[in-house]
Amino acid sequence: MTGRQLITGTQNTWCPGCGNFSIQHTLKNVLAEMEQEGKSLDDVVLVSGIGCHAKIADYLNINSFYSLHGRTIPVATGIKLANPKLTVICCSGDGDSYAEGLDHLIFAAKRNIDITVLIHNNRVYGLTTGQYTPTSPLGFKGKSTPAGTAEYPFNPIELMLASGATYVARGYTKKMDLLKKLVLEGIAHKGFAFIDMLQICATFFPVADYYTSRVYELPDHDRTDFESACIKAREWDYNSDARIALGTFFERSLPCFDDKMAQHEINPADRIRAIQEFLLTRT
Repeated sequence: MTGRQLITGTQNTWCPGCGNFSIQHTLKNVLAEMEQEGKSLDDVVLVSGIGCHAKIADYLNINSFYSLHGRTIPVATGIKLANPKLTVICCSGDGDSYAEGLDHLIFAAKRNIDITVLIHNNRVYGLTTGQYTPTSPLGFKGKSTPAGTAEYPFNPIELMLASGATYVARGYTKKMDLLKKLVLEGIAHKGFAFIDMLQICATFFPVADYYTSRVYELPDHDRTDFESACIKAREWDYNSDARIALGTFFERSLPCFDDKMAQHEINPADRIRAIQEFLLTRT
């Protein structure tokens, strides 16, 4: 049993049927398992952004940080660099990290910072009542596009593979056992771990039937095969009747950005002296 009550008493305001409940309880189960294996949950930090997903920071009883819209990843990067022993988990929305914060997402993958990024991908701006996001399907009719979107969505899995992410996976909120497995793998992975989580927005984009009829788990494959991962990533383009692969697309081992930065760490006394000298030259 875990040593703490992981679900807080804060009033939950997610809509009934929201996929965030599955993600919350998946993380609760992951954290409980980590603690049972000897990990102190005081060494875990959850960073969230702006959107319906972000409320998860209120609902899980661990260290957390509410960031600005699209800024979960730079905050998580700063936390990891300041204290590399911490396990840093980012919860972010598709509008949060695929739009406002896309540059941060790409560069975190490129740098291979040792954080785990969980994207709550409901393919709609739910908190602001139904605008389209970068992953909304062509023709999506929402508050900002009543006649339907005129642009194709991009493919997050393909994007992260191209950006250099060293762990790339996709889960689905109605497949909680697999989702838990992927989150545990992502946290255990030494490097930048990215998990795109297909999530139901019960109010503005209720597509459970669409997903459930198409998802399948990737069979055993060589997850170090980049070309194979790219082919699997392109299998579903959000607009076809293609099947939707779930699981780990790609994983490889590379030096981490935080480890490389630690090699250049300055003695605190030397840092203070350098700052003082800098300030004196400017006065």
